[in-house]
Amino acid sequence: MRAAYYEKNGSARDVLVIGDVDTPKPGPGEVRVRLHTSGVNPSDVKTRAGSRKMVAARVIPHSDGAGVIDAIGDGVAKSRMGERVWIWNGQWKRPFGTAAEHIVLPSPQAVRLPDNISFEEGACLGIPAMTAYHAVELAGVTKGMTLLVSGGAGAVSQYVIQFAKARGANIITTISSGEKATLAREAGADHAIDYKRENVGERVMEITNKAGADAIIEMDIAANAKLISGVLRPKGSVIIYGTGAGEATIPAGFCLVNAIKLQFFLVYELDTQERERTITGITRALEGGKLINRVFPQFKLADAAAAHEAVEKGTTGNVVISLA
Repeated sequence: MRAAYYEKNGSARDVLVIGDVDTPKPGPGEVRVRLHTSGVNPSDVKTRAGSRKMVAARVIPHSDGAGVIDAIGDGVAKSRMGERVWIWNGQWKRPFGTAAEHIVLPSPQAVRLPDNISFEEGACLGIPAMTAYHAVELAGVTKGMTLLVSGGAGAVSQYVIQFAKARGANIITTISSGEKATLAREAGADHAIDYKRENVGERVMEITNKAGADAIIEMDIAANAKLISGVLRPKGSVIIYGTGAGEATIPAGFCLVNAIKLQFFLVYELDTQERERTITGITRALEGGKLINRVFPQFKLADAAAAHEAVEKGTTGNVVISLA
């Protein structure tokens, strides 16, 4: 089968190779998926560049993707043959991700994809949608709650806005351009604050009549921790799913006096119950046609390096490689 892979860390152009590798066969409890699409996320790009130690001498990258089950191992229901699926944790702690024509993985990691959802959209779900749904769960979002979402045009934030709005929250988000403000509002944001032109703290207090937000869902705590004391109400919470640096300076005095809760999580490490709730919630939203799944213009497998570079530059949609 054809695949993109790397055998050392480095820039996409220097290390990504397109070539033939052995087509895998499923073992007990496993399924093989004929992939139609592969999703490229910031974590995939950072791992290839060297943020984590290589898990094997050769790595086929990417954790997200979608396709059709074309082989099953012992112990897997025969009814799964031919099922349309999306994938989570394809390359987490293993060397064989979705940047290939096939992937073999444990059956639960291939989730039924509703018929009304394309394979391109399916490749957006593993990291972005699962991160967003669990963040909203941790924030305890309920009707009437005010939520501040950082980076409202980002892949995860777009899903956060939608899941939180479905629960009746009032959504404030930060953006950096008029185009991104439009995308955030289309997802359901009530207010979009241009952090390059406006004072975020002043605008949040104006919008909330000086009460502050009930919770923040944060994509980069290292960059944005300084905002906490200016935007969050006493006993509020900050749900953190990412950081642009290894250390962050937290306004500890404010957090202590105001009993602020800081909750970190990594989507790859959800426990079984958390993951089941997340998958159920996403499936319900997909079947109801309630999710906007933004797909950036697609790449071919031969252009995997360009796909990685697009993620590095930043996009307003999910970068997807077509394998059909």
